[in-house]
Amino acid sequence: MYTHHSLLLTPGPTPIPQRIQAAMNLPMVGHRSPDFEHIAEEAFRSLKSIFGSQHDVMILTSSGTSALEASMLNIVNPDDHIVVIVSGAFGNRFKQIAETYYQHVHVLQVEWGKALDVNEVISTIEALDVPITAVFTQYCETSTAVLHPVAELGHALKALDDQIYFVVDGVSCIGAVDVNLERDAIDVLVSGSQKALMLPPGIAFVAYNDRALARFKAVTTPRFYLDLAKHHASLEAHSTPYTPNVSTFRGVVEYGHMVEEEGFEHVIQRHYLIRDAVRAALQRLDLDLLVEDAYASPTVTAFIPKDEAELKHIKNTLKSQFNITIAGGQGKLKGHILRVGHMGFISPFDLLPFVAALEVILTQYRQQSYIGTGTKAFLEVVHHEL
Repeated sequence: MYTHHSLLLTPGPTPIPQRIQAAMNLPMVGHRSPDFEHIAEEAFRSLKSIFGSQHDVMILTSSGTSALEASMLNIVNPDDHIVVIVSGAFGNRFKQIAETYYQHVHVLQVEWGKALDVNEVISTIEALDVPITAVFTQYCETSTAVLHPVAELGHALKALDDQIYFVVDGVSCIGAVDVNLERDAIDVLVSGSQKALMLPPGIAFVAYNDRALARFKAVTTPRFYLDLAKHHASLEAHSTPYTPNVSTFRGVVEYGHMVEEEGFEHVIQRHYLIRDAVRAALQRLDLDLLVEDAYASPTVTAFIPKDEAELKHIKNTLKSQFNITIAGGQGKLKGHILRVGHMGFISPFDLLPFVAALEVILTQYRQQSYIGTGTKAFLEVVHHEL
């Protein structure tokens, strides 16, 4: 095929805008200098609206998993009881982190591909009959493309026991969803850089409310690099406790400028438009969707080929003939689904080559013409919603 440009459509990392790349390529400055303090101050502040936080957002020079770990170590004391909701591979990672440090971990398993049931979570907590310190969940479970009803759960938890901390992993959706810590009753919200925030991998973010900040300073669980009280003290001085990734901090600042220019409401609308168009196209191509419409993520879509042979053919041919990279399933869904990411620096028309390539691949593989069907469904959605 005559494909000169690669198209990265994984659920992270995602393409980096040239503006962000250029900002990151500026000459290095000392990380203990007034130059960096100015960069850090703007970076911390620029993320407040994205996370729906009243406070500046902490930035850790480490991957998203570090923020998951930090969100536990700075909320949970050694003898506390906690609930971890597992609905996919990254919920399972939360569980693994918890079981590394704590003895009283209560796991609520949710069927992969399904959204959590708020009533079930509340009933589970009530049945435990022990004081629960915190509940941990994904916002978007990357491995299944489910967007959980976190605001509904946050309010239900506060109604049950307003002392429970609600901690949310937003790694694969922050930057593409309307979230607000106070409105949604979230105490800690964490994310990573390489997804909807359209930055390189390697930094993580922690947003928090006043109650969580007080807890960071009081919790007794041992931690060093991930001590969020240290990070917050440095944040107030426009710095970091340890050597930061100076270049990526500059990228955060430029990301903030880009969101401000587009308008965050439009950013969110763009992601949901792409989601709807991709789902319509896949269904027109006789590819089943893993997640029902009500809980479909605006950042990643999981679809189900006819069998494993077709799955491998689609994924491999997209890469070898069209230079398009998508992702397979993880954990128990490996070999059963494919996932296409559509987040960050992306427009609806960036997905058209993917849809058109699927038409060609399926026409050849199934010996049934799909030419024009997926793209028509895709553009009908775009035309209707624009």
